[in-house]
Amino acid sequence: MTKKAVVLSSGGIDSTTAMAMAKAAGNEIFSLSFRYGQRHLVELECARQVALALKARTHKIIDIDLGQFGGSALTADISVPKHDRVDQLDATQIPITYVPARNTIFLSYAMAWAEVLKASAIYIGVTAVDYSGYPDCRPEFITAFETMANLATKTGVTKETVLTIETPLIHMSKAQIITTGTGLGIDYSFTISCYDPDEQGHSCGHCDSCLHRIKGFKEAGIKDPTPYFHG
Repeated sequence: MTKKAVVLSSGGIDSTTAMAMAKAAGNEIFSLSFRYGQRHLVELECARQVALALKARTHKIIDIDLGQFGGSALTADISVPKHDRVDQLDATQIPITYVPARNTIFLSYAMAWAEVLKASAIYIGVTAVDYSGYPDCRPEFITAFETMANLATKTGVTKETVLTIETPLIHMSKAQIITTGTGLGIDYSFTISCYDPDEQGHSCGHCDSCLHRIKGFKEAGIKDPTPYFHG
């Protein structure tokens, strides 16, 4: 029987690499993205292209509105911080681009879909190495959610399906992620990382996520296919 995996997809480097790794592990891919009130929607077009390129069985986009709560530069009228270099980022602070409870909410939707599909895995491209200090990217959070998921679902209680939350990138640097994905044939020109792209979908080159992306490609020794406007 073919294994099934729900893969959370933002159209970025990390989720795309996680999807390629899920596919390489022999899973049938069910791609899941969200229109959650984020300040730009170009990432959803990227996620659609990624799902097509990796031959996902289907790609769902779920509508929720975290903008109702605000509290993040990605969902409210708050400026996205810009810097010139990665070493200017303050790794000791949770940045204003953190969206409250986002991964908890996304994983909950993925858990519901996985239960219906009787999928045994959810893949999420979180990393605890080159990341922006988000609390819901930590291994402790993932472990706790996996425990909860198997307590909260019918398939978990009956042991019909034991759900695992797969985080294949959790201990990888951005350069290692890019190298791994390139080895799996990923075309990263389909992806976007920027928190504040322009209307044409070009990346700013100065937000936290762009700086980590630029650094990752440079350290991997791989050409960055990203169009930047350096806003």
